[in-house]
Amino acid sequence: QVQLVESGGGLVQAGDSLRLSCAASGRTFSLYVMGWFRQAPGKEREFVASVSSTGSTKSYADSVKGRFIISRDNAKNTLYLQMNELKPEDTAVYYCAARVITVTNYAYWGRGTQVTVSS
Repeated sequence: QVQLVESGGGLVQAGDSLRLSCAASGRTFSLYVMGWFRQAPGKEREFVASVSSTGSTKSYADSVKGRFIISRDNAKNTLYLQMNELKPEDTAVYYCAARVITVTNYAYWGRGTQVTVSS
């Protein structure tokens, strides 16, 4: 089991950058595939990015590809999301999540951090 706590959200202007962090507790962080998801007001939660357990494989939603970078530091039990060239449509609550390599569903979720991008 793993507990996840996001941080780094805030209010920024369009074009700015922001880095989110997700601190994980537990001794098996390096065994999980990690992902970032977001949910805007009135919309369903959507996938943003994911990274394999070793960090070697990354995947992005088309809407953030080329602007966001997901990374992880297994020695620090921390997941990151570097967000560049932010747009108002990136405004959402951002969640980090973890799943075991052998399953497709993310079983563990943080409580989220708010990101607001003003135009």
